Amino acid sequence: MHALKLCAAMAAMLIATAAVGPAAAQVSDTPPPVQKKTKKAKAAPKAPAAPVATSPTVAPPAAAPAETPPAAAQTTVVEAGTHPVKRPLPPPPHENCKNTGNFATWLEGFKRKAAAQGISRRTISAALDGQTLNSSVMARDRQQSFFAQTFLDFQAKLATPNRVQSSRRKIAENKATFDRVQRDFGVPASVITGFWALESDFGAGMGKFPIMPALVTLAYDCRRTEMFNDELMAALQIIDRGDMSPSEMIGSWAGEIGQTQFLPTRYLDYAVDYDGDGRPNLFRSDVDVIGSTANYMHNLGWRPNEPWLEEVRLTADLPWQEADLLIKHPLEKWSAWGVRRVDGSPLPKSNLTASLLLPMGRNGPAFLAYPNFDVYTQWNQSLNYATTAAYLATRIDGAPVMSHGRGLISGLDRPQTQELQGLLAKRGYDVGKIDGLAGQKTRTAVKAMQLKLGLPPDSYPSPELLAAMRGGG
Repeated sequence: MHALKLCAAMAAMLIATAAVGPAAAQVSDTPPPVQKKTKKAKAAPKAPAAPVATSPTVAPPAAAPAETPPAAAQTTVVEAGTHPVKRPLPPPPHENCKNTGNFATWLEGFKRKAAAQGISRRTISAALDGQTLNSSVMARDRQQSFFAQTFLDFQAKLATPNRVQSSRRKIAENKATFDRVQRDFGVPASVITGFWALESDFGAGMGKFPIMPALVTLAYDCRRTEMFNDELMAALQIIDRGDMSPSEMIGSWAGEIGQTQFLPTRYLDYAVDYDGDGRPNLFRSDVDVIGSTANYMHNLGWRPNEPWLEEVRLTADLPWQEADLLIKHPLEKWSAWGVRRVDGSPLPKSNLTASLLLPMGRNGPAFLAYPNFDVYTQWNQSLNYATTAAYLATRIDGAPVMSHGRGLISGLDRPQTQELQGLLAKRGYDVGKIDGLAGQKTRTAVKAMQLKLGLPPDSYPSPELLAAMRGGG
C-alpha cells in the first residue's frame, strides 16, 4: 500500500462512517523504499524452525489443527536471505501543481518509452489504447481526507473483534503455510493476517476499479508523476510476461492489486509463486498471498523473534520529550522512568531498544514501539494506520483490548490543526504541508514549541498549545 493512502475498500468505509476529528499523524513525508525482486533458490535446505516472538505482553492463540501442504508447495523454496537492490526513491508529491501538457501527447510519448524499454507492441496497445483521464481518481489522490481522525476512532473502526476472530481462523486454515513462512522469513502469522485483514478482509474487499485507467491518470498528473510512471511501466511488464491481462487488473483507485494490495512495482519485486503452480496469484491463492507478504516484510527489514508493539502504563512525571518515534532507548531506561507493562509488571530485562509512542499525547494510550514497528511505518506512513495494524496483530495473538489512557484526551480537528501549522510556520518551523494532517514534521515542530512555552512536550497538537500560540506565545 502506498504510504499516504488506504486501500479503496477501507477508504470507502472510513469516508462513509467517520466525521473529521483531531488530525491523524503521519510518520514521514517520504515514501518507503522499494527494492528489487527476491530470487528463488532451487533446493536450499531450510533451517530448523525457531519460535517467533509475538508482542511481549501476550501468548499466542491455541494451536490449530495441522494442515497438509500441497505437494507443489513443498518443492518451492524461497531464499529468505536475499536482499534485493533498492529502487530509486520517488520525489515527494508536488502539492498544488497544475497540469499543463496535453494528455494525448503525453500518452503517445509514454507508449514510445515503453517500447524502448522492451514492452511488446501488443501489450502496449492492449493496455493503453483508448485510455482517457479519470477525474475522480485525480480528485481522490489530491484529497484523501479520511486520515483526519483520532487514533482511537480510527482503530475502533478497523481493529475490530470480527477481524481478530477471522484472522485466527485464517491462521488455522493455513497453518502449514504460516509455519513455512516463519521458517523462511521469520514473520509471524498474526502480523501477516493483521495486514491482510485491514487491506482487503482476506480478499472480500480488493476493490473493483480497473487499475490501468487509474495508473494512466496518476502517471500523467503532475502531483506524483515520477512514482506512477514507474507503477504504470511495472503494470505493463506484468502484462507482458503473462501474469495478468489488462482486464484482470482490478483493484483500488490508486492502482493496488491483490489481497494485500500490492502496487505493480511491489508485485514485480516481491510477489512469489509460493504454491509452486508456476505463477504468483495474489487474487486467489492464499499460499501466494502469505508468501509474498512475508517476502515483502522480510525485505523491509523484519527482525525474527522480536516484538513490534506493546501497550504500557506510564507515570505522570515521565520526561515527555523522550516520547518520540525518532528516539530509542534500552528497556532498562524506560523502566527507570517508571514505564511498566499494561498489567503493572516490570518490563523484561532485555537488550532491545524501543521508542515511546503516544498517538494521542500524554493522556492517551501509550505503547513501546520496537524496531520491527519501523516495518509498519514503511508499509504505510500514516501513524494511525501503522499503529492500528500493529495493535491488531497483538490482539490476534491474544493481547487485551487497549486502555484509553490516563485521563481526559483533547485534540484538534482538521481546521484547528491547519491553523496551528500556519502559526508554527510563521515562527519559522518546518511543518511540511499545511493541510491539517499532523505528520512527523508537524509533530517535531509541536514538540519544539511546547518546550519553548514550558508545556509538556509530548508532540501532540493540543488545544492548550493552539491557545498559547493564538495569544502570541
